[in-house]
Amino acid sequence: MLIIEGLTRRFGDRVAVDDVCLEVPRGAFVGIIGRSGAGKSTLLRLVNRLAEPSAGRILWDGAEVTGLRGRALRDWRARCAMVFQGFNLSGRLDVLTNVLVGRLNKVPAHRSLLCLWSDADRAVALAALERFDIAELAAQRAEHLSGGQQQRVAIARALVQEPEIILADEPIASLDPRNTRVVMEALARINRDYGITVLCNLHSLDIARSYCDRLVGLSAGRLVFDGAPDALDADAARRLYGLEAADVMDAARPGLASPAPSPFLAHT
Repeated sequence: MLIIEGLTRRFGDRVAVDDVCLEVPRGAFVGIIGRSGAGKSTLLRLVNRLAEPSAGRILWDGAEVTGLRGRALRDWRARCAMVFQGFNLSGRLDVLTNVLVGRLNKVPAHRSLLCLWSDADRAVALAALERFDIAELAAQRAEHLSGGQQQRVAIARALVQEPEIILADEPIASLDPRNTRVVMEALARINRDYGITVLCNLHSLDIARSYCDRLVGLSAGRLVFDGAPDALDADAARRLYGLEAADVMDAARPGLASPAPSPFLAHT
C-alpha cells in the first residue's frame, strides 16, 4: 500500500502540494485530476523522489520512502516507474535500446555503463514490445516513431523495470484520440494483468472516468475530492475546475466516456 501523510512541497512562497494525505492499495488504478497548475505533476514527482518534499512522508508497504538515499533511492525509482508526457526517449537510439534502459538497475554497473545487454535482458525487452504490439519497431530509431508509438515504448521501458507502481504524468496530453485510447488501454492492461498499481495524471475527466477505478482531485495543491468516478458531482467539479466545471461535466456525461475498440487490442 502507498501511504502519503501530510505531503507538502513549497517553491518559495508558492505551495504546489499542500498537506496531501492519501492511501492507495496495491493494484489500484487511480486518476489524479484537476486543472493545469493544480499540483498533479508535483505530487507524482514527490512520490518518485524526483522532487523533495518540504514536509510530510511517503510509505510503501510500511517502509518509509521519504528519506531514501543512494542505492536505496535508485532501487525505489526502479520499483516506482515514471511515464512522462514528453516520452523521455533518446531519439537517436533504436527502440530496443530505449526499452533496455529500463533494465539498468538489474545489471552490474560495468555492464550498464557499456550497454552490454544479456540475451535474457533483450528477451525481456522484446517481450514488452510485443506486449504492446510494437516489436516490429525494435530496430527503428525512436525519433522516427509517432507520438503514440513513442509513448508505448516509454511504457514498455517502465514495464521492464519490473515495477510495483507506475506513475504516469499526463501520458496522453499530446496524443490524438486514437492514440489516447491505445496508451490508456496499455496502462489498463498492465494494471489488470500484472496487478501493478497505477497513478495517472489526467486533464480529461472523460478519460479518467473511462479507465480509472478511483479519482483523486487536486485544486491549488490541496486534496478536494477522493472517491469513485461516479461520485464526482457538480459541487466537486466546481471545487476542482471553477468556471470550467459545467463544460468539464458535460464532456464527461455517462455514455460519452465509453472508449471505442482499439486496433491495439485486436492484435493481442
